[in-house]
Amino acid sequence: MNVNKKLSHIEFLNREYNISHLSYEREMAFFNSIKEGNTEEARKLFKPFNSEDMGRLSDDNLRNLRYHLIITVAFITRYCIEGGMEMEAAYNLSDIYIRSIDKCRTEEEINLLHREVVDDYAQRMSIIRKQNRYPKAVTMCLDYIYDNLHQKITLEKLAEAVSLSPAYLSKLFHKETGLTVSGYITKKRVEAAENMLKFSEYSCLEISEYLCFSSESHFIQVFRKHTGYTPKNYRERFFRSKV
Repeated sequence: MNVNKKLSHIEFLNREYNISHLSYEREMAFFNSIKEGNTEEARKLFKPFNSEDMGRLSDDNLRNLRYHLIITVAFITRYCIEGGMEMEAAYNLSDIYIRSIDKCRTEEEINLLHREVVDDYAQRMSIIRKQNRYPKAVTMCLDYIYDNLHQKITLEKLAEAVSLSPAYLSKLFHKETGLTVSGYITKKRVEAAENMLKFSEYSCLEISEYLCFSSESHFIQVFRKHTGYTPKNYRERFFRSKV
């Protein structure tokens, strides 16, 4: 494929028909408003894909809109990670929306989903901005813990990952989060177990082993302490529920 020839042709057509893309400054302002959690500004800068300023990525109208929304989700995801959203959480949210884009069958569905994506990410970032902002070392620890809940996590491993001494990291982590490292890991494992009990059919034993509890009985004890329910009771009450 002769890319230079195609590029020259497109530039000629755009000049001939006075077609232009969104200005770089306005586009960056839009993504930054989401990153900052400024929902009002994001809605103000929001521009539907059917505007004349949007580039043409496919001759098929629906596919063109799909491509634009996928690119938008990718940009928003990376801006939000930079703004403090947990990396894995941001990518998981991105995967959910991209799969939803793939299922859209009309232009109206794409446009509605576009607005939902912008509002959802902006609102999530607004909540994150209102919460405490952690030093880089603590943020790196939070990401490490999120990514490794299914493996044994020690203070020493975390300290090595962020190039700090275990003693200093332990004090810093507790000061910033209000929890010990082990307390935070347990809290996140219980949250993960809640989701697995609600949305999967894994047994209590399988969940306890996957999340590295020392035994099934220990998992039940810890889960009940944090939620007030045994895993069995929790599943009976909340299975397939988003609440």
